[in-house]
Amino acid sequence: MTDGIATEIDSPLDEPRLVTESGVDARVAAIVGPTLIDLGFRLVRVKSSGRDGYTLQIMVERADGTFTVDDCEVASKAVSPVLDVEDPIDRAYNLEVSSPGIDRPLVRVSDFARWAGHLAKVEMEVAVDGRRRFKGVLEGVDGDLALLRRDDAGKDEPARVRLPIADVAEARLILTDELIREALRRAKAAGRAPDDEDGDETLTDDGAAPASAADDETAAAPEGARPARRWSGAKGGAGKAAPKARR
Repeated sequence: MTDGIATEIDSPLDEPRLVTESGVDARVAAIVGPTLIDLGFRLVRVKSSGRDGYTLQIMVERADGTFTVDDCEVASKAVSPVLDVEDPIDRAYNLEVSSPGIDRPLVRVSDFARWAGHLAKVEMEVAVDGRRRFKGVLEGVDGDLALLRRDDAGKDEPARVRLPIADVAEARLILTDELIREALRRAKAAGRAPDDEDGDETLTDDGAAPASAADDETAAAPEGARPARRWSGAKGGAGKAAPKARR
């Protein structure tokens, strides 16, 4: 890398996200973000969808990018009552707290630097050189610009692009064998390696693992999420009955 190009930068717990939500997701993010920081965690993303009725997914991590099953339980038990009090959603919904997963969203400057050398897909809100969608290998950051070497650049097109992170609509890593190995290596180095090979375990809202996946109606994560750790529970919106009883 040339001078000024960062591939490893400090990532404080309160590093701001440059890729953020809108609407009700933004409101939820504003509600749960401070609670997570108080616990030593930080918000990655909030995403609501109509899956299984209505699902609110909150992705959480530590500043080093790790997140264990115990962390997931702690985070979920903290944000659930906060959401009950603030009541930002006017309907019954399934609450899902998870890690960002291996093919994780990239929302902070440090994310684009930390995962340099790996494949990513980026969709821009504002076009760069006439394009909104990019795919290629991350090459680090230069200030608040993400550097990406396109794998589909035409003969007369520059291979490296500089993407303003604040103008990114969606960015995530692409799952590869190399990425899986690196994610596991980093988790082990941090002393928080997953207890199982696939790293996928669902908890009920009392922290207990269900007897089988069929026992939990909300076990499946949104397509592409691949959370390493996940907790699911049902919530009741204002004047609405929860889709299933809380434990």
